[in-house]
Amino acid sequence: MKKNLLFFLLTTILFSCNTQPVVTFTNPLSVERTDEVVILTKNQLTEKISLAENQWPVFKDETGNLVPSQVDDLNNDGNWDEVAVLLHFEPNETRELTIEVVTKDSYPVFEKRTNLRLGIIQEDGSYKEVDSYEALPCSDSFKIIAQAESVNWENDKIAFRNYFDCRNVKDLFGKLQPELVIDKIHTPELPGYHELADWGMDILHCGSSLGSGGLALMRNDSLYRLGSTMEYTYQKLTEGPVRSVFELRYRGWEVEGEMLEAVEHISVYPGKYWFESDVTVTGCTPGDQIVTGIVTSQLKREPFEFKQDNFHCIGTHDVQSLNNDELGMAVIVPGTEAGKTGRTTDINFFELGYKTVVEKNFSNIISETCYIGQNCNDGVPAKHYFFAVWGLEQDQWKTEEGFKTYLREEMNKLSNQIVIQ
Repeated sequence: MKKNLLFFLLTTILFSCNTQPVVTFTNPLSVERTDEVVILTKNQLTEKISLAENQWPVFKDETGNLVPSQVDDLNNDGNWDEVAVLLHFEPNETRELTIEVVTKDSYPVFEKRTNLRLGIIQEDGSYKEVDSYEALPCSDSFKIIAQAESVNWENDKIAFRNYFDCRNVKDLFGKLQPELVIDKIHTPELPGYHELADWGMDILHCGSSLGSGGLALMRNDSLYRLGSTMEYTYQKLTEGPVRSVFELRYRGWEVEGEMLEAVEHISVYPGKYWFESDVTVTGCTPGDQIVTGIVTSQLKREPFEFKQDNFHCIGTHDVQSLNNDELGMAVIVPGTEAGKTGRTTDINFFELGYKTVVEKNFSNIISETCYIGQNCNDGVPAKHYFFAVWGLEQDQWKTEEGFKTYLREEMNKLSNQIVIQ
């Protein structure tokens, strides 16, 4: 009897020592899903495992291999808030990951597949990367202080930029290889970006449009560009192998004599031909709409529009890149938030005398843009996704139907998120 009891106790102790906490993920779709980023909060993890102040969680798959992840402090209070995990799923697959604990100093290094860059020009002509900075106003004169004129972000598929001055237009770089390049662009290593190179090039002409996802507010059927604000600042929140996140913050945005504030929270993930944007406007009134759009200056075919999986999509596809080849761009917004869609005039307001930045022939009045609105609720984020594909990068992007197929696939995935159990 004593021997049996001793055996039972030893077995229980050994079983307890070998049992590690797990977290289970399920793909609810009958399609393969590569490069799926799943976010776990600190509270979710501490329900599974005890974590001391200097301890970080890591994850191992069913075969004991480490899964790419990163620990993020998004509110910059010195304590991490979330963990982003990068996973691959077969159709309807359930994955069970084991959670282990390491010290912060011994956290594994994973392949970096996303990147942020705001480089500020120095006295010697070089650019120093900064984690936060305030742009110069255009009230006195116009001066370019940023590397490639912009805040830049990328993954292994495509790269975007947002002019870091009162133009506040989004632009994009087409990429022909997965290498992260924005740190090198506009430096002696990659001095030019307007001509085709091995890595790719700047492929979009923006003019005085909204470019590739620039922002505006619609009030009483008039568009007011989110530009020429009293304050415009960049703040990096996190940068790493699984995601990069930053904010563009604005104060003193004049709309019909009122001063509004806005924050755009942008996230980019590996393997995707899109970025995610959450826009929060403070000071908007009932009936206002947050607007984002796509330049149409090189467009010869009509934009397209459709709805699927609780999303509303507008897009363009044409031979419209600066390399004179195919370029597809699209915006999707949740159907419950979707507002007005339309197309602005093609009038060149700069030539009519509405000159905001003479050096760039730029007018603050928006033209040559197709757009989609979202209901603006004061202080409440509105989410959209901006897509861009380049025909030179792969054959699927050479046709509108190939681009639409990708849009439909991604809309289906975004409507059916990975289930955390």
